[in-house]
Amino acid sequence: MKVCIYGAGAIGGWIGSGLARAGCSVSVVARGATLDALQLHGLRLIQDGRMSSQAVASSAAPAELGVQDLVVLTVKAPSLPDVVQQIAPLLGPDTIVLTAMNGVPWWFLQGFGGTLAGTRLNSVDPTGALAQAIPAQQVIGCVVHASCSLDEPGLVRHNFGNKLILGEPSGEKSERVQRLAALLEKAGFEAPLSEQIQQDIWFKLWGNMTMNPISALTGATTDRILGDELVRGFVSSIMLEAKAIGARLGIHIEQQPEDRHAVTLKLGAFKTSMLQDVEAGKAVELDALVAAVKELGQLTQVATPFTDALLGLARLQARVHGLY
Repeated sequence: MKVCIYGAGAIGGWIGSGLARAGCSVSVVARGATLDALQLHGLRLIQDGRMSSQAVASSAAPAELGVQDLVVLTVKAPSLPDVVQQIAPLLGPDTIVLTAMNGVPWWFLQGFGGTLAGTRLNSVDPTGALAQAIPAQQVIGCVVHASCSLDEPGLVRHNFGNKLILGEPSGEKSERVQRLAALLEKAGFEAPLSEQIQQDIWFKLWGNMTMNPISALTGATTDRILGDELVRGFVSSIMLEAKAIGARLGIHIEQQPEDRHAVTLKLGAFKTSMLQDVEAGKAVELDALVAAVKELGQLTQVATPFTDALLGLARLQARVHGLY
């Protein structure tokens, strides 16, 4: 099976390494120091105290890699407009695009959402370019429950977690999603099938839509964010807005914010990915994580004053620093 990893960061490298070990023909779209490292050392992974290396094809030009059976899209949302201008050579009519990304994806309301089904979200796909370049019928959604980090370009460290939840946007348990789950399990991942991948996306978002931007604003790790009584209350208010939006969409979250806070606190002094991006001078994922929630609030007629305040503050801070 020909597999291309588009987004050779920590999660992309971790998934690509597993698929290469499972016998797939893996290639990677990469640039700069990452491309140099892949060509010199292969794709390296530190897991369970051992380092392995997998030889992979790599190029900055997707056209050099050709049509794939599977494209694993692991880029941050701000990179998508550039990706869709280059991804076409990788896609044949039967290519599956596995979107292993945080936040609300452009296809979120395809085959889902009741009366809102088919609605394009302007916050994440303002021109419709994403939907045109990567049609929803070629997409399988993926929610990653794992922590990986980059020790250096092309060298991934797996920290904890091993789960990749898969689902068709329509919720159908198609033959292709079952085949993909079997492949990922052969590669050593847990790959359960979801009957409603949008619910899994929303539940993960329910935690990181607050922790990420607040950490970017303050420079604080998650334990300090939740350790401040006023900030914790602000976080809970945002989560209750998102919970109400989900309910209108048919996504029911049984937990209360305090239940999720207890889980987050178990991570200790955790530095979010958005805080890491701010420190590295990279663009932040505010649209997929927060602006999309605000837009879905408008579409479902749920008031979102706390979400709006977070979005306004985080967006202003990012603009001041040239990160949005």
